[in-house]
Amino acid sequence: MSFRITGLDPKPFIPLYGLDEAALQARGVVRTRASDDTGYPERIELRNARRGESLLLLNFEHQPADTPFRSSHAIFVREGATEPYDACDEIPEPLRVRTISLRGFDARHYIADARVVHGEHLAEAIEQLFAMSKVSYLHAHYAGYGCYAARVDRA
Repeated sequence: MSFRITGLDPKPFIPLYGLDEAALQARGVVRTRASDDTGYPERIELRNARRGESLLLLNFEHQPADTPFRSSHAIFVREGATEPYDACDEIPEPLRVRTISLRGFDARHYIADARVVHGEHLAEAIEQLFAMSKVSYLHAHYAGYGCYAARVDRA
């Protein structure tokens, strides 16, 4: 079964790019620099930030539906990112190398089923969840920290 993984739309974050520290702090946002090439998975481009790149750490409501599953969590956005990841039947590196909590939501935005898998088995888990007619879309989360990673839809 074909699937599509997408990163976040950059539009809501662009106004934050280049703000000074006080303006960011007033919005609950923290600027940080990647200290290595693997520990900062970015949510627009769905890649690991490179050492020295500027990132914004902020709370993001990834499940805005008015249900008991409404949810937000901290995410990293690379300052300056403008092109969201959008690919079919490919697993971007940050998801491929980490343990992922995959949550399948139904049409009412309730969790219908879920899996926790290492990224090397993510495509198989996506296929299993999408084989269930009750699953409408998926959210991938980095299992260790629980942070939202990406959305997965049927292609």
